Amino acid sequence: MNVQIEQVYNEYDRYIYHLCLKLTRNQTEAEDLMQEVWVKIVRYESYLKNVDHLKSWLTTICLNTFRDSYRKTVRRSKHIQNQPEQLDVPILDLIPSDSLNVEDILEKDDLSQMVQLKIAELDSIYKTTVLYFYVHQYSLIEISELMKVSIGTVKSRLFRAKQRLKEMMIADTDAIEYIPA
Repeated sequence: MNVQIEQVYNEYDRYIYHLCLKLTRNQTEAEDLMQEVWVKIVRYESYLKNVDHLKSWLTTICLNTFRDSYRKTVRRSKHIQNQPEQLDVPILDLIPSDSLNVEDILEKDDLSQMVQLKIAELDSIYKTTVLYFYVHQYSLIEISELMKVSIGTVKSRLFRAKQRLKEMMIADTDAIEYIPA
């Protein structure tokens, strides 16, 4: 193990564990999450020398790892229902089909068109930032270089654009039915 990683581990191991425990509220899950966090830290070790605020960087990695893990769990639970100990039906019958029905496809298309119209109504600076990030899938660094602004500015523009889009969707009586409660 690299000396720098070892120092970071010795200094922040307890902090990361307690943060994981606070997020998961379960000792076993906290230990698993902590292990994933340290794997990511080791993987991105080359970034350590460029980090100004190490504790916030570690916290961000921890929170993002928890969020990813949570999303993965939610996605998995949507596809496989809780099963009784003795199954009367084959397990494959419990997995929903990936194909959407006609109503779902139409609703998805309607929502997509509505969002595209709302994006078109945004100020050009926000519209460009949203298109770069979500449509062209540029990274924050690439967008900041293209737009010749800092990464923080790109993040702020994305945040403001999403807030504005949400306000526009809520104000639109046709769009309100598509917004999750």
